[in-house]
Amino acid sequence: MGEAPPGAVAELVAVMRRLRAECPWKQEQTHRSLVRYLLEETYETVDAIDAGETSGDWSHLAEELGDVLLQVVFHAAIAEERGEFDLDDVARGITAKMRRRNPHVFGDVDGAGLDAAEVDALWQRMKAAEKPSGAAAGAASPLPSGLPALLYADKALARRERAGLPVPDTGTGLGERLLALVAEARAAGVDPEEALRDVVRGLEAG
Repeated sequence: MGEAPPGAVAELVAVMRRLRAECPWKQEQTHRSLVRYLLEETYETVDAIDAGETSGDWSHLAEELGDVLLQVVFHAAIAEERGEFDLDDVARGITAKMRRRNPHVFGDVDGAGLDAAEVDALWQRMKAAEKPSGAAAGAASPLPSGLPALLYADKALARRERAGLPVPDTGTGLGERLLALVAEARAAGVDPEEALRDVVRGLEAG
């Protein structure tokens, strides 16, 4: 820990370390206080992707990705000060995860002929294999309850599908009907979040 990565990222890490040492506002921030900014920057990145697809100009996406990267570096700096982990540990961890969960590229699984769905199934198997020994069969970590509702429902239904469970017959309440629509979208291969976003974007455009 403490070694800055090379290049532009190293400069950003150095800037953040100095800000944490000399800027009162930066010093006061915690993982919890930064949550709102992480969410804001994430949604602004989504907007930049939407704008890039419309205009063909992706320069704004680079700016927004920089803002997201700043949040990652900020959280890593706070953790580094506590002796918990640093940005290098974050990068090392995700690199190891990518290698583990993509054995068709980095391991001994023959990836020839695999399609995207088969690769996703392989990812899920590798993810399940990472569960601590003694964990209940089929057990999975809870989905983040703060997910947007459509995405939350989509992921919950995907878990049921992987477990071989049927889509529940939920009833006629508004929430149940919305869940049924998400199930319908999944069956049609449509991302319900993006489908609704596209319609609302059209409304906003007038």
